[in-house]
Amino acid sequence: MTQGSRHLAAVAAAVLAAAGLAACGGSGSSGSSAASGTPVYGGTLRVIANGGPDHLDPVPAYYVPDGLLERAYTRQLVAYPALSPAANSGPEWVKANTVVADAATQVPTRANGGISANGLVYTFHIKPGVDWNSTPPRQVTAADFVREFKAFCNPVSPVGNELYYNTTIAGFTSYCDAETAHFSGKGAPKPTAASIAAWQNTHSITGISAPSALTLRFTLVQPAADFLNILAMPFNSARPAEYDSYVPDSAQLDQHLMSDGPYQISSYEPGKQIVLTRNPAWKQSTDTIRHQYVSKIVVTMGISSAQTALADMQAGSQDIELGDVSIPPTSIPGLLASHDKRLRIWPTGQTDYLSFNLRSPDAGGAMGKLLVRQAIEYGVDKAGVQKVNGGPRLARIISTAIPPGSVGYQPYNAYPTPGNAGNPAKCRSLLAQAGYPHGLSLVYLYQNDSTDATTFQAIQGSLAKCGITLQGKPESGSTFFVDLGNAPENNKPSRWDIGQAAWIPDWFGDNGRTTVEPLFHTDCALNTSNYGCFSSKAVDSLIAQALTKPSAAASAPLWHQVDVDVMKQAVIVPLYQPYEPQYASSRVKSAGLPTANFSPELTGADFTNVWLDPPHP
Repeated sequence: MTQGSRHLAAVAAAVLAAAGLAACGGSGSSGSSAASGTPVYGGTLRVIANGGPDHLDPVPAYYVPDGLLERAYTRQLVAYPALSPAANSGPEWVKANTVVADAATQVPTRANGGISANGLVYTFHIKPGVDWNSTPPRQVTAADFVREFKAFCNPVSPVGNELYYNTTIAGFTSYCDAETAHFSGKGAPKPTAASIAAWQNTHSITGISAPSALTLRFTLVQPAADFLNILAMPFNSARPAEYDSYVPDSAQLDQHLMSDGPYQISSYEPGKQIVLTRNPAWKQSTDTIRHQYVSKIVVTMGISSAQTALADMQAGSQDIELGDVSIPPTSIPGLLASHDKRLRIWPTGQTDYLSFNLRSPDAGGAMGKLLVRQAIEYGVDKAGVQKVNGGPRLARIISTAIPPGSVGYQPYNAYPTPGNAGNPAKCRSLLAQAGYPHGLSLVYLYQNDSTDATTFQAIQGSLAKCGITLQGKPESGSTFFVDLGNAPENNKPSRWDIGQAAWIPDWFGDNGRTTVEPLFHTDCALNTSNYGCFSSKAVDSLIAQALTKPSAAASAPLWHQVDVDVMKQAVIVPLYQPYEPQYASSRVKSAGLPTANFSPELTGADFTNVWLDPPHP
């Protein structure tokens, strides 16, 4: 992965240079022994959240709060290490974004025989002693991982990103097609726990096998330089046999979740509270990337006000947030000026953008009309959006579908406006050409936290200048992405026309598969990340070609052409690339930092690598 590593360093340098502040906030020093690297054990980590996770079952989970919690109770074959405090520099950033062995004994390579000479076969060996918290504890096996992959295309709540597997694992697509056919059409069985388990347990994916209890083998359709990055996704967690007794992603399953990680879910009240306690079956000797520093993690949900969340953390009644309550941008300058050590600002690679529901019947099918979408491209005041999100220090205006720092990025602007402040006259002209001389009204879906509400108000105000009325539809983060990606329902009236979305790369480096394919490859199924159901044979062909290339340098021109085609068709409105402000109470510490750590992949704190000083109950 030498080429990928060099590209990672370049990504980190570009992002950090753009940020001009990297991981800042306070002096970064502390007299506490805990901050200098001596962990303190015990105490309750109090986590504040808005809606909390939208899924606890790892199969469909694809939301920041989901991943932050899954880090504690699931394990994958390979994963990412805890972030070093120096990871805002090139070599350490590369280290933090390079997969390491988790439940597997080692990362397979050609040198150690784990990857075949042709790059098509990956063999993993599972560590003895990686156990489920069953009674009594039992070994996690290769069959448990196979079970997870078989659950990916279940008819109730499929995997969060099926595309990663359709284009890599042999036989995966035909397996999914067969399961879909079995549960659809006239006379199809009802998708109960028993019927789903019966089908999956009597069918196999040709590219996934378990030659022995602790050996797992994957066969690919073509070499994929990023296959290990795909496997590091939480989707690929082990799945115990007990889950066959429940419908995937059901309320019943949520009350019977098992753990092979350092923490287990002891209680769950949807929308109110999640309590995680130490998993007695977990062994530190089998896990080099997680710890059990705190005794308990308590997540309190229902706080939508960013100002309330900050005040609670400053007062010490809460310790850290779950990734769905942003720090108020208006508070950042004061926190920086006071050198508050509890604040850090990290680069993320995230893109905030507007997605168009191309199948919505609202306003005479307006979103399906290119001229309407182009009118909105010109009408949005990006400078105003940047201002309410903290200004240039926290939000970098972008104009491309591929964000800066990702493979294929080239700076250009298909819809320039003076000072990025919008062009109402151009917007009105295009609307008139599209058949809307008197404007139109659209449904705008967004998360109901105070920061996202402020962004909505800024966009609502700018589009009103050209005759577009936005009817706000705020939703909790726990339902927002579910509804945004519910393609089978989104061709009905009043669902949504414009969605205020955000996308975070699942990995860095050669990452076209995670920055481009999920958003723009044809995919109009349940849980899609191509929220507007955009479909283009030309774009699909470019993506397929790019995925066959052996390096980022070889694929970059193809990814850029996808960017050009997508923006010509005005599929999305890129808004800005944020830098993530993270705040924690004064008692939260991590290795080398007087505050919480940060994981680029999780886009938040790694709760398994923070401790409390003092460790209050």
